[in-house]
Amino acid sequence: MTNLLLQYATVLVLSAFVGTEIIAKVPSILHTPLMSGSNAIHGVIIVGSMLILGSANTNLEEVLGFLAVILATLNVVGGFVVTDRMLEMFKGRKPKPKAKSDEVA
Repeated sequence: MTNLLLQYATVLVLSAFVGTEIIAKVPSILHTPLMSGSNAIHGVIIVGSMLILGSANTNLEEVLGFLAVILATLNVVGGFVVTDRMLEMFKGRKPKPKAKSDEVA
């Protein structure tokens, strides 16, 4: 049991380091397409974590499954918020409306 937990912790830590290195080197112009892919992946993670949560047998498994669902959901929502903000930057600016004092009566 301890050996298996150590293996899972090692994979988690290594994936965090690799993910950070990969994302840090991505140019900002590619950020939005990558976020779309990331949102799709996290959608799959949400489904997987809900399936595992449904088959949980102990309280620890239930807590970890619930935590996995919450964290994956936060990633999806955060990804959509960031993507929406990035897409807003590419929209054209609206012209300012003319003031009424500028009109000739």
